[in-house]
Amino acid sequence: MLIGDVARRSGVSTRMLRHYDRLGLVRPTGRTVGNYREYSGDDIRRIFHVESLRSLGLSLRQIASALEDPDFTPAALVGDLIRWTEERLDREQELLRRLKAVDATAPADWTDVLRIVELMHGLGSDDAARRQQAVLTPADDVGVPVELLAGAVLAEPDPNVAGALRWALARAGDDGLASLITGLRSDDADVRRRAVLAIAGITGDEATAALADALGDEDDTVRGNAALALAPRGVTAAVPVLVAMVVSGVKDVDAAEALGALSPVCGDRIVKALEDELGASDPAVRIRLTQALVEIPGTTSLLERLARDEDRSVALVASALLGKTPPS
Repeated sequence: MLIGDVARRSGVSTRMLRHYDRLGLVRPTGRTVGNYREYSGDDIRRIFHVESLRSLGLSLRQIASALEDPDFTPAALVGDLIRWTEERLDREQELLRRLKAVDATAPADWTDVLRIVELMHGLGSDDAARRQQAVLTPADDVGVPVELLAGAVLAEPDPNVAGALRWALARAGDDGLASLITGLRSDDADVRRRAVLAIAGITGDEATAALADALGDEDDTVRGNAALALAPRGVTAAVPVLVAMVVSGVKDVDAAEALGALSPVCGDRIVKALEDELGASDPAVRIRLTQALVEIPGTTSLLERLARDEDRSVALVASALLGKTPPS
């Protein structure tokens, strides 16, 4: 079969077939009287083998090794191809993210594009101070794209920079909320922690619903920060998490204040939940519960009971909160 027929049937251009011949990758078995390349059935099968391996991302040199070396094993090479492809996809996803960020600003000219790119470089800097500056003082009044802010806050490890990003997001309203909610579904607990803190700064029913969902998170910190954000919004579903925080001693003062803020809505429920924990054997737990109870109206009888606690330290704290002299 002549080269033109092979090209038509295989879909490989004559130029590429000649290139394969020069490389020694697929050499036609014969030549016609006029010295034209003539391919046999085996040659054509080899062409299809080459094209199949090219479709997996192998270079022509790797293909030659695969077809000629009897000791060649594909496992290691395929593993490398997977890694290289994943890295390439990551780079392309990053490029797509940057292009979308530029597009979201509706740039009027290339100067605007360059300013946004400069801003993105600032947010991607290894220097935390530069990242913070990029958020707080965007160049030439160029607004930071909300999606870019949301992505940055989910990845930001520095607490000061993260705070600046959350502040900027809160000012932008709920435009970046969808990205933050996606962050709440991440397998990485650190990402979910950053997401819940950012959502806590956003008002509105959708943000409140996302925080309520986060009360069921497996991570204590995510649940706790969601509960603290929900209490001022009057969401009573936060009560069990807040009580658990008081018991565990993690942000217990904040949790006690949050329970106090919820007490006008569900005071009896809160008192019952705190009372159920008073049987704890650890005096430190009972002290924290005592301090939480004082934030709730109508708990004097419970405080008086704690003022007679068998542990002296608990009794002293309860008595002091009641303004009474502790029993001797």
